[in-house]
Amino acid sequence: MRIAKNLLHTLLLFALTFLFVATSYADVDSTKQTETVTGVEILTSINKAEIYVGDLVEYTLTIIYDSTLELTPPPLGINLGAFDVKDYQPDIKSVLDDGRLKSENKFVLSTFTTGDYVIPVIPINFTLPDGSQKTMFSESVPIKVLSLLFNTDEDQEIKPLKPQYEFQRDYTWYYIIGSILLILLLIIGIIIYRRKKNAEGYVEPVDLRPAWEIAFEKLAFLKQSDYIMKSEFKSYYIELTEIIRLFYEKMYNQNYTDMTTEELLASFRELELPESLYDDTKSFLRHADLVKFAKYIPEQKRCEDDYQVIHLMIEKVRVDILKKEEAQRLVEVRKAQMQTTTKSEKESETESKSNEVSS
Repeated sequence: MRIAKNLLHTLLLFALTFLFVATSYADVDSTKQTETVTGVEILTSINKAEIYVGDLVEYTLTIIYDSTLELTPPPLGINLGAFDVKDYQPDIKSVLDDGRLKSENKFVLSTFTTGDYVIPVIPINFTLPDGSQKTMFSESVPIKVLSLLFNTDEDQEIKPLKPQYEFQRDYTWYYIIGSILLILLLIIGIIIYRRKKNAEGYVEPVDLRPAWEIAFEKLAFLKQSDYIMKSEFKSYYIELTEIIRLFYEKMYNQNYTDMTTEELLASFRELELPESLYDDTKSFLRHADLVKFAKYIPEQKRCEDDYQVIHLMIEKVRVDILKKEEAQRLVEVRKAQMQTTTKSEKESETESKSNEVSS
């Protein structure tokens, strides 16, 4: 009876495995297409539909669109579900034989939890020739993540974990020291508040230095930090992004610190910027978003290179602003000279008429 039961169980497991493998094979490297606008195709593909914990899977998002449309590439901080981004190649552009444009976005993903997962749909924005906006969505992609223990012997017994040992602690001194520190902080706060309140004519100091001097100083302090040595890349890019955003905010009188990357780039398109500043800013901000929001781990050399890129962008803006101020100053000087010449000519003409009348 037991042998028949085991045989039936084995046959059922074999049938289910065969159906799943056949379905997975049909899905591997397949493309899923959504087409709602003439000349636009959105394709998604993966190289594995079934992986084990820790395996790498390549996910490709391909966008084919007409050259009359303007594509806003998906942000690098897009939600990819439960997967971590190990590597990426965004917005790889090419031109097809029929004249349409092709943009490929490749991601290398991994996860350390098992189960049935789905790479969610990704919104893709287009600007039509009439100026209207159109949002299309890619299709979701299912992936099954298996445990490394999947093929172990069923008769092997896995013993449960032993209960954790609980250490008995006496928290009395913690409470006493914490209370004393809290009282001291409260007293210090009251003293500082009263001194500020009683101070007459107190004005918060304002840094009157040019914006680029402040930015260069912050970059110098960041360079002395040990974020890169400790592999604290997220904190490093947060500070680096704040430095360039605050600098742009002071130079172009826009609230860039509260804008998203796409909003900042859209605002930049309306400004007269130095050469390549827009492209450099776009490349840096999108890479920084990937590190800050998508758990991407950059190489140390890339971190150092981005530091130099920010330094050069600030220098470009500084030189451009000084040139414009010098040109404006020359225009004002010429206007003043022309006004003085005109005034002198009028005075000479008035004096001549007075002499003629006297004669």
